[in-house]
Amino acid sequence: MPDPRIAARLEGIAPFHVMDILARAQAMEAAGRDIIHLEIGEPDFATPAPIVEAGVAALRAGLTHYTGALGLPALREAIAGFHAARWQAAVEPARIVVTPGASGALLLALGLLAGPGDEVLMADPGYPCNRHFARFCEARPVSVPVDAATDFQLTLDLIERHATSATRAVLIASPSNPTGTAIAPAELERIHDWCAKRRIALVVDEIYLALTYDGGEHSASRWSDVFVVNSFSKYFLMTGWRLGWLVAPAWALPALERLAQNLFLAASTPAQHAALAAFIPETLAILDACKNELRARRDFLLPGLQARGFAVPAIPQGAFYVYVDCTRFSSDSQAFAERLLDEAGIAATPGIDFGAHRAGAHLRFAYTQPLPRLAQAMERLDGFLQA
Repeated sequence: MPDPRIAARLEGIAPFHVMDILARAQAMEAAGRDIIHLEIGEPDFATPAPIVEAGVAALRAGLTHYTGALGLPALREAIAGFHAARWQAAVEPARIVVTPGASGALLLALGLLAGPGDEVLMADPGYPCNRHFARFCEARPVSVPVDAATDFQLTLDLIERHATSATRAVLIASPSNPTGTAIAPAELERIHDWCAKRRIALVVDEIYLALTYDGGEHSASRWSDVFVVNSFSKYFLMTGWRLGWLVAPAWALPALERLAQNLFLAASTPAQHAALAAFIPETLAILDACKNELRARRDFLLPGLQARGFAVPAIPQGAFYVYVDCTRFSSDSQAFAERLLDEAGIAATPGIDFGAHRAGAHLRFAYTQPLPRLAQAMERLDGFLQA
């Protein structure tokens, strides 16, 4: 029976099951076991030195006071310049909100758009916080089952079948977590036009966009009426700095500023000053080298898993995940992940973390370890599967 002191909205917010896997893995490591961590969505690379040095310089200069709720003007301009240079998207700096991670951006967007009685459409499987943020705003997350037929992405046909008069927003992630698949630009344009005609908000998560390996990087920020979420965590390797941004339509900025002031006041000031160095040529060269390393890891891990009997329903085009069908070995990915950890010392994420649609049939492997460790993981898999 739920504790009456806890708000009812918490009943719809599930824990991260991968954190249980991580806790068990860390306990095993403390006891002396060697564990290969392929469960957490965080690359092993350190934050590039120019970013760290800029952060240290900001601290030494005493730049530790609040910024405005929308972020440092210089950083908002730098982000706008990145959109222009990388994605040929003209974004006015005034439409950019700097946030405490992409989570802060998602919370702002959904807090602005959705409330009691409203519905937010999103793909299942998908990043779990998407549905939990909608639930936190007391809206109804509508999880739309997707599979390899649509590259695990929403399509206009699926949206039309699941939309109702209560639909307030459609959430797209490209490339997505957990599948690494990207939406086709033409399909995204069709969805955009449909949403615009019906005054339904389109929110596009582009956290992994700069980590696209196959095909072009197509940003939805080319449209001025879309909410675009991005982050310094993944491509920029600043996970612990907790910094992201939201590109929003001009009409939304006054309300977003008011909401940001009340929810978190402002993003970390030292992190914002550090992030100014994220866009300099020296840093971008480091980041592109890391991206090339991640591509090489994908190109090693993907065929390695397939050769060992894991089906990969859709080839990941970006991010750093391989989402596999494990039904050749088990129809319970949670139990399979626990066995994999206990018997082979490999930590992976069960599909249950990402939704309900065929969750027991899937595992996510994150290629966030160096190639020698991935090769070692394949050797351990051989022994595990042959036992």
